[in-house]
Amino acid sequence: MAINSGKNILFTVSGADHPGITNKLMSIVSKSEVPIIDMGQSVTYGLLSLSFVLNLQDNDKDDHVIKELLFLCHKLNLNLTYKILEDNQITYHEHGEKFILNCVAKDVITSGFMKDVSLILASNNINIHRIDRVSPDDFCSVEILTTVPTNVDINNVKGSLIECSNDHRVDVAFLKDNIFRRAKRLIVFDMDSTLIQAEVIDEMAKVYGVGEEVSLVTEKAMNGEIDFNEALRERVSKLQGLEVKKMEEILHELPLTPGVEDFIKTIKSLGYKVAVISGGFSYFANALKEKLGLDYAFANELKIVDGKLTGEIEGTIVNAEQKAMLTKLIAQQEGINMEQVVAIGDGANDLPMLAAAGLGIAFHAKEVVKKKASQHMSHGPMTSILYFLGIPGPVEER
Repeated sequence: MAINSGKNILFTVSGADHPGITNKLMSIVSKSEVPIIDMGQSVTYGLLSLSFVLNLQDNDKDDHVIKELLFLCHKLNLNLTYKILEDNQITYHEHGEKFILNCVAKDVITSGFMKDVSLILASNNINIHRIDRVSPDDFCSVEILTTVPTNVDINNVKGSLIECSNDHRVDVAFLKDNIFRRAKRLIVFDMDSTLIQAEVIDEMAKVYGVGEEVSLVTEKAMNGEIDFNEALRERVSKLQGLEVKKMEEILHELPLTPGVEDFIKTIKSLGYKVAVISGGFSYFANALKEKLGLDYAFANELKIVDGKLTGEIEGTIVNAEQKAMLTKLIAQQEGINMEQVVAIGDGANDLPMLAAAGLGIAFHAKEVVKKKASQHMSHGPMTSILYFLGIPGPVEER
């Protein structure tokens, strides 16, 4: 059983899983002081698949390692195979970057989706190393660990994945598998049509009888067709004379986006800081901060005299650039790296904020935003984002 000098040997162990297998195998390797080059393990329905690469020399000591591993696996009723690797096999995974493809379905991941998404990866020469189910009780979320060759255009891959996502109504995120992926610490929300299922200024306009003309300007602003500052001043001017007590009535009727409360409860329990940064109004943003237990709230200040709106805005307008700047300031205040920030929004004025964050998610967003944002979620509730963060569902489900 002689082994050629300085060869890398791939060992593959399979069989029924139980605690202690890896420890027993590594005890043999450790005792012989044989270098480990690589290692991977997964368990599916109680069946173990464990692989490791050892650098063995051509001597009796290292031959003895193989014999001990074979004997142990026989004793544990496990199957062990091994083979010598060529140099190009051991270095293949180094010629590219590791990416995680997160896939989250509202109901279940189908075989049709897996067929199409694996075809996209294969056609771009992207190799799948591992597939793990993330959701604890059903097959609605998976993580696919891949290696992407350096010459692959990631934007083209993401474009194909977006089409697949829309075809199957499965949300996907293609993320670099680095130290920051599971180390997020700050979540920043847009408010209108993200944290809540409404555009507050449109609701105010409806109550005041100018709904149609205001909502038309809102739509153009959210699609990036007109300047945000100009659009905001124009819309607010039409609300001159609106009583503050009407705003209170609107506040009590604002519908939260499905999953928001469970999402925030879960991330707060894990120590995340949470902020809302809105191009809307502080009256509503501060109320939501109080209701949901957020850490920060920034929005525009409406000028109020004698209990009525004057049709003017006080102070600096919270526009796209301000949103990005405020996100950076909060991260700086909390001592958080921008790679550890998650920004969630739906409109064109959210794009700089999404781009500044380590993970920017266009949530049920306008088409122009989905095309420009690095990631998007268009089908599931807010709690689906938990899987993008490597969190296995809302806190009460775990």
